[in-house]
Amino acid sequence: MAAVLSLGQDPRWRRFLVSRVTAIPGSWVLDVASGTGLVARELAVRNLRVIALDQSDAMLTRGRRALEGDPLEERIRFVLGRAERLPFPDETFDAVTFTYLLRYVDDPQATLAELARVLRPGGSMASLEFHVPQDPWLRAGWLGYTRGVVPALGWLRSNEWYRTGRFLGPNVDAFYRTYPLPVQVAMWQAAGLRHVRTRTLTMGAAIVTWAVKRTAVADG
Repeated sequence: MAAVLSLGQDPRWRRFLVSRVTAIPGSWVLDVASGTGLVARELAVRNLRVIALDQSDAMLTRGRRALEGDPLEERIRFVLGRAERLPFPDETFDAVTFTYLLRYVDDPQATLAELARVLRPGGSMASLEFHVPQDPWLRAGWLGYTRGVVPALGWLRSNEWYRTGRFLGPNVDAFYRTYPLPVQVAMWQAAGLRHVRTRTLTMGAAIVTWAVKRTAVADG
């Protein structure tokens, strides 16, 4: 459904997300809400070692099967877990990535703080999320597409996909009404991240956010 909602742009969005990760080859990266490991694979291609964490065992199983026999298999470990309570010590990872996550947690601010907890000082964090275009004409087109076309495409596949299609557009819209972009940037800063930057993609349909965890020198 991410591919449908993105008009097939999701792979390009993921590549841009990964390009914002500054970890050097051989570093450990935590990819949260990894699903079947699409972002984890992009990271592994850059010779990074990846923990792909997701709360769905079924999705992780699909990810493992997709990597069987692939040279990238040795660089990715799939772990069952929740973003809200990560099963790792403080400052474990050189970078953290996550996709389509904060809309689904009860407390986005607390979740960001938990993600930052396992990131070492000076490490990078980056996220990919759907976005609502700010231009009135683009926004009107986005509303028509997400409210009409996406549910219809889902219906062609199954009732479950139809329900997912009906849910996604309003869910994205509601999230940005509650947490407009300046509020989201402030949440990243409150979680201990600095140099928070954002870039919208595909006429504002997606947004990548990235930042660096504060160090003791920066705090001083």
